[in-house]
Amino acid sequence: MSGTESAVAPAPATPADVIWPILLVEDDDGDAFLVSELLEEVSAPVSVTRVRTVAEALVGSAGAACILLDLGLPDSEGLSALRRLLEVESGAPVVVLTGLVDEYRGEQAVAAGAQDYLVKGQVDGRDLVRAVRYAIERTRADTAAQALRESELQAAERSRLERGLLPRPLYDDLRLRHDTRYRPGRRQSLLGGDFYDMVATPDGVLHVLLGDVCGHGPDEAALGVSLRIAWRTLVLAGVREADRLGYLQRVLVSERDHDEIFATVCELSIAADREYARMRLAGHPPPAILYPRLAALPGDVVSPALGILDEDLTQEVRVELGPRWALLLATDGLLEGRDGPGGEPLGWEGVLPELAKLWPPQGPDRLLDSLIDRIEARNGGPLTDDVALLLLMRGDD
Repeated sequence: MSGTESAVAPAPATPADVIWPILLVEDDDGDAFLVSELLEEVSAPVSVTRVRTVAEALVGSAGAACILLDLGLPDSEGLSALRRLLEVESGAPVVVLTGLVDEYRGEQAVAAGAQDYLVKGQVDGRDLVRAVRYAIERTRADTAAQALRESELQAAERSRLERGLLPRPLYDDLRLRHDTRYRPGRRQSLLGGDFYDMVATPDGVLHVLLGDVCGHGPDEAALGVSLRIAWRTLVLAGVREADRLGYLQRVLVSERDHDEIFATVCELSIAADREYARMRLAGHPPPAILYPRLAALPGDVVSPALGILDEDLTQEVRVELGPRWALLLATDGLLEGRDGPGGEPLGWEGVLPELAKLWPPQGPDRLLDSLIDRIEARNGGPLTDDVALLLLMRGDD
């Protein structure tokens, strides 16, 4: 009978076509023969491989569904064999075999990480199969529970990053509508370094930011959060438009881990009457205007990305918008999608024809997801870089 399991509840049924590979670590020929006989008597769904030492077990444990371990081996003392096997990456559960005189060692083994222990001479084939089955099922349940916990932690981390990178815009102009989308490159689980924000100031100007920290992962995402919050603080503090990106560069340089890290930024200041904007580009592609015409805004005045040079050289360009308009800001993850594997980057020249098929009949509500899907289809699979999109529209007064 098992030292830690009562035989009250039956073990879960095993499908007829499932054969468990069992590794038996036993140096005594008689005990090894007894284990094999017990399993054969009950037609256990197992295939047994026997080794005599811990050293052999460490080599042969790969692929084992369960390990039956005798603690009295020639190359180990006490629980050292168990500890060494539990450190193996295969993660196979271990059921310890112990003699009647040292049953207490079985209890110690369970406390050290074994799934169960069996006392030699006090078990039959059914007890042995039941112990193996439970060990395998418990390990699977533990693995699934661990994966669930990791997934929940990852979701919580993603949520925190989203709150930092993808904030609630700070404006109350009923004439404006906006929509945003973020899709990580290669559909990775965590956000990358793309960020955006919109803040209105008391003078009625709407300030818009879209940026991209080079690279992927939590470090780049954290830097993106820092830059976005710094920019919002600068806007709310009334810092001059011409000076903001210089301050933002100082934040980037002080917060980055490596000198090679840089960030591209598109900044718009949309006038209080909403009929024109002042645009500043730091290594970033210009937005596209969707209405009243479909075209990319001029990108001939683009300053270096933040973190490239020691000084801020950002120049300002005036963009006429008119009484009704729609603008789409995009990070280069979208524009660097390719026309098939190994093809050339699409750029706005390749993206605008896809936009023309979606706008305006499909409307703004589904535009952004559909656009990313179309570019991924052109790309031949998920885009390699993160994509952040910000659609901003002004309708009738």
